[in-house]
Amino acid sequence: MSDVLLVVVDAANVVGSVPDGWWRDRRGAAERLRDRLAADGVPGRDGPMEIVLVVEGAARGVESVPGVRVESAVGSGDDRMVELVGQAGERPVLVVTADRELRRRVGELGAEVAGPRTVRP
Repeated sequence: MSDVLLVVVDAANVVGSVPDGWWRDRRGAAERLRDRLAADGVPGRDGPMEIVLVVEGAARGVESVPGVRVESAVGSGDDRMVELVGQAGERPVLVVTADRELRRRVGELGAEVAGPRTVRP
């Protein structure tokens, strides 16, 4: 697994990047993102990958599906994503978020960072 790309997706940030009414059903929006990730992976990325969708707040409790592991952050979703990157060791890691502070934190740990358009149509 050390060469398998770990993709950590900031669900709240990616869902919130498009004003499509997601705020009326945060859990449903996270589930739709999860399902799109399970079906499409990360466009433009080849090779094996492990996708982890980090949810928080009203989206907590979204279930994992084949192809996407869902992590419900107990506290801050950003803190959970930083933990996941820190636990990755030498694995290549891609974090999908537009959050500047989170980008800085995971970048310092060696993660590659991409914006929400990486996984949104």
